[in-house]
Amino acid sequence: MDAGPQFDPDATIYDPDATIADAGPRFDPDETLADPDATLIDLHAEAADSDATIAPGVPSRRRPLPPSARRTLDARANAGQFQIGDLLIERYELLKLLGEGGMGAVYKARDIELGREVALKVIKPELANNPEILQRFKQELILARQVTDRNVIRIFDIGETGKTKFITMEYLEGENLHELMKKRGKLEVAEAVDIMAQVANGLAAAHREGIIHRDLKPGNIMLDKGGRVVVMDFGLARTVGSEGMTRTGAMLGTIEYMSPEQAQGLDLKASSDMFTVGLILYELLIGVTPFHSESAIASLVMRTKERAIPLIEVDKKIPGSLSNIVSKCLEREPANRYQSADELVKDLRAWQASGGKSGGKSRISASSAQLRMNRLRELPWPRIGIASALVLLLTAGASWYVIRTQQHAQAVPHAPVSVLVGDFENHTGDPVLDDTLEPMVGVALEGASFINVFSRGDARKLAMKLPNPSNKLDEQTARRIALSQDINAVITGEISLRGDEYDISAIALDTETGKVLERAEVTVAKKEDILNSLPKLVAPIRKALGDPTTPSKQFEEVSGGFQAASLEAVHQEGIAVDEQFAGQFQEAFDSFGKASELDPKFARPYTGMAAMAQNLGRPEDAVKYMKIAMQHEDSMTERERYRNRGMYYFITGDWQNCVQEYTQLVTHFPADRVGQWNLGSCYAQLRDAPKALEAARQAVAIVPKGVAQRLNLAFISSFAGDFAAGEKEALAGLAINPSATQGFLVLAEAQLGEGELDKAADSYHQLEKFGASGISTATVGLADLDAYQGKYEEAASLLRSGAAADVAAKNRDDAARKYVALGSIEEIQGKHAAAVSDTDKALANSQTTQIEFLAAITYVDAGELAKAQKLATSLSSALTSESQAYGKIVTGMIALKRKDTNEAIRQIKGANNLMDTWIGHLELGRVYLEAEAFTEADSEFDECARRHGEAIELFLDNVPTYAYFPPVYYYEGRVREGMKSEGFADFYKSYLAIRGQSTEDPLVADIRHRLGQ
Repeated sequence: MDAGPQFDPDATIYDPDATIADAGPRFDPDETLADPDATLIDLHAEAADSDATIAPGVPSRRRPLPPSARRTLDARANAGQFQIGDLLIERYELLKLLGEGGMGAVYKARDIELGREVALKVIKPELANNPEILQRFKQELILARQVTDRNVIRIFDIGETGKTKFITMEYLEGENLHELMKKRGKLEVAEAVDIMAQVANGLAAAHREGIIHRDLKPGNIMLDKGGRVVVMDFGLARTVGSEGMTRTGAMLGTIEYMSPEQAQGLDLKASSDMFTVGLILYELLIGVTPFHSESAIASLVMRTKERAIPLIEVDKKIPGSLSNIVSKCLEREPANRYQSADELVKDLRAWQASGGKSGGKSRISASSAQLRMNRLRELPWPRIGIASALVLLLTAGASWYVIRTQQHAQAVPHAPVSVLVGDFENHTGDPVLDDTLEPMVGVALEGASFINVFSRGDARKLAMKLPNPSNKLDEQTARRIALSQDINAVITGEISLRGDEYDISAIALDTETGKVLERAEVTVAKKEDILNSLPKLVAPIRKALGDPTTPSKQFEEVSGGFQAASLEAVHQEGIAVDEQFAGQFQEAFDSFGKASELDPKFARPYTGMAAMAQNLGRPEDAVKYMKIAMQHEDSMTERERYRNRGMYYFITGDWQNCVQEYTQLVTHFPADRVGQWNLGSCYAQLRDAPKALEAARQAVAIVPKGVAQRLNLAFISSFAGDFAAGEKEALAGLAINPSATQGFLVLAEAQLGEGELDKAADSYHQLEKFGASGISTATVGLADLDAYQGKYEEAASLLRSGAAADVAAKNRDDAARKYVALGSIEEIQGKHAAAVSDTDKALANSQTTQIEFLAAITYVDAGELAKAQKLATSLSSALTSESQAYGKIVTGMIALKRKDTNEAIRQIKGANNLMDTWIGHLELGRVYLEAEAFTEADSEFDECARRHGEAIELFLDNVPTYAYFPPVYYYEGRVREGMKSEGFADFYKSYLAIRGQSTEDPLVADIRHRLGQ
């Protein structure tokens, strides 16, 4: 059958996000890519190294001071007393005093050399003479530059004027969290979680470098006007194994936000930061810290002796799952907490994605909050030996205490790393090397389980949306794209011909800073050996990105992908990819075919041909070419083998094996986007909504700015019955790209599920702005919305006009869906002849599984049992278990029509054993009701109510079907009435709440009669 959410946009070399149509992705990449115009950062300053050196030949903008002004400034600098307007080292003009403290001051300044505003932090001259304090000041620069993340402040430079030292850093417009809390007391739950999730994300970047904060507090957390949250200040720093600037047992940091082990002067790990994050999140949610007391010392001792009172015991409005997450942060024993910020980020993001219904299990036993508070108030405060060791550092803003942890050296799962392979400049003059090396460099990179390569096709589309559009991915363009998509690294390179030898070089850059991560070069004697040399070229880059495997092991991991490939075949395949991104599917199919002729053992062209065939409406050819591709597994890397086997099972509708292959993929390559994306889709096809939802969340965690991933999560959230989360995720996707047409579809479906009918209608109407395809989808959605309310004539009118438009546009499958829905509505209205006629038209336009099934149901209801039986036979003879299940359902309904309830039950139960579908439970419930087996019927309808999200799209094919759901209330009322249950009327009233205004619905009249109205 035609499938629903499927292939990730970055999944394979041919990018199935642009190549699969009905049986492929729900989300067209042309419509879902983020608009870089709204998100890209100006790189005029960032393109330079953060030391801000000026390239030769570039005129300096520094303004030399007159001698008298220089002497005056030097005198103030020696005293550490600056004035607004002062020009430090003829480069930094002081614009505004931002804050002062015991160690110095922070100014807003303008770097006139680079034309940007910075924050400039000075240290008092008398303190600069203290070697310990000066070293801490320097380490703020040294260690901060090791952590590059959007949620960590960027440090640029260290300088000196007179006797005053200063550092420059990123300037942010906004306020710190301490100031925000002073104004508002406590925050809304969603806002608080989002802030601390970003804080944890910044800490995670530090933890991955073996650095912990140790002095995190609200004053250290900055919120800019765009919603970005930044962790600030590296003021205190040392490394593990060195006593550095502190004596063993000394306690540094801010007392109010210390962990228990920090208060005791013990060695600290990343889990210490997690305790502090818990304290701050607790305070954001209820307005006070969990260990609030009359003094900071008293609060500190409470932390070492008592557990925090769970949030849910203090405020019942706090979701219990969120309370559990905070409680885990606040465990007294470090081993019981989150061991890194990465773990916390994962739980917080999952909680957000679930709409506040998920979270870790608390290890805290429940107790009475009031008794606990009384017991804490009665606790005597003893003398504590560590009091004399307290070091209170009063700075202009808070300081970071950072430490390299011994854990850093231990083997831990590597965080996902995303890479964009930009263009390799071809200096050889040989066109066969144009756009040929890049995809194979990506294959070599993805031999590392934690690396994901961003689609070059998607990157090119984004490049064309830049203020200065480009069809090239040179270093600057690639970095702009990478910044907009939160891609970690960019790789570019070049190939040159020197005599008879080919020189290939590559450079890997940190996206955020532009810092060179690694350079690599290889020299190849023969042209035919160029591809085989690429794993050797990539080996040092993989190492720089965090891959510990040896070059020989790396080559072993990817060697299959380079054995059979030829330069000409890879080049031809690249042409095919460009054509498929341009929507030229037949041309792309032909080009993939040429690539396969150039190298018959090269697997990727066959998978490309399969994708094009599927997109061109030739599913049999798609299966054929996938089978050929799988004959050449020896020319695939390990990752490709899992991906391609999964794709094969998806195309053939073998969902169990599909799940198995993609499960293997994410087990071996846990950060693989296509794996999590398609695993969720396969679980959805099996109607296993919880597992589908889990995988969809993982896909978003890996690609947080992927609109397609976000919208897929939106749909699966609704499919799992969480319509609020579905609406939230759809809005998040549309916020990234308002032109994502599929976003309005999943938004409307979620809003309908929430009962927000007017909003759903508005969202469907938004689709009409996107041309014929959008109008067609909007029509079927609005018709479903009308039918949901029992407005059958309005729904029928929309479907008639929509089907006629689809026929005129030769969109036969779309026309068939409208005709089959029209026939069903006409049968409800008692228009049997019209129902049969329009159902016939549906089958004349398409014979897909869902069309045959829905047509057969209408034929049964209309008494056309011969036609229904023919379709049942066709469905039952298909290869997929889903089609066979539908065949059995139809056979069962025919038996029911003939009053053979036993046979009907047997057939439909058999169908549900083959494939556990929502419609199967609905029809089985109807049979049990007819047989007056009320308990059994009650169970089936209860299952339908529990899994109501699945009714939003019965076939996961972008066609809303929620009008099927309201009758569940009617049938449940009939069952409970038959069981003589006192509450039977409540179900009837639920039905009337939806369709009670309808004058066309025969069930409304029946219900009013049963209720005596």
